[in-house]
Amino acid sequence: MKAWNFKVKSNPKEIGDKLESALGAVDGLVFNMNCKKNNSVTFKVRKKILYAWYMLFLNYIIVNGRLSKTAIKNETDVEISFTLHFLMALIIFTYVLLFFGLLITIILGTNNSLLMFISGGILLAVGVLLWIEFQKRTDKKVQEYKTLISEILEF
Repeated sequence: MKAWNFKVKSNPKEIGDKLESALGAVDGLVFNMNCKKNNSVTFKVRKKILYAWYMLFLNYIIVNGRLSKTAIKNETDVEISFTLHFLMALIIFTYVLLFFGLLITIILGTNNSLLMFISGGILLAVGVLLWIEFQKRTDKKVQEYKTLISEILEF
């Protein structure tokens, strides 16, 4: 979805510990961290799913990060990517399949009633409006995570 790269003046283990202490204590977030053999650290941050409808409003961005040592001493390359939660991607995929199924039905002429054209138009309009709203929310959530991480790492 989106990627964010920057460098921080510290080693990967210290940065990982700093992120874990700050994000692990936040109620509502899940923070997983793995230390690799070659001085790199990977982590994943996401919000907890408490109720099913939270998926539509709160919990569709997963932050995947990798902290790796650079050639310069005491410097770390931070690579962070923001991805969709699997269930949110499944909701979008289902909606697209529903729209294309309706479109194929109209094109093949199995049902050429006015009601079918009206429902197809409404489905398309709702899909476009949902896509615009989804993009706004996604950009807002990504910016919130960027602000949170940059405040923790103080770079």
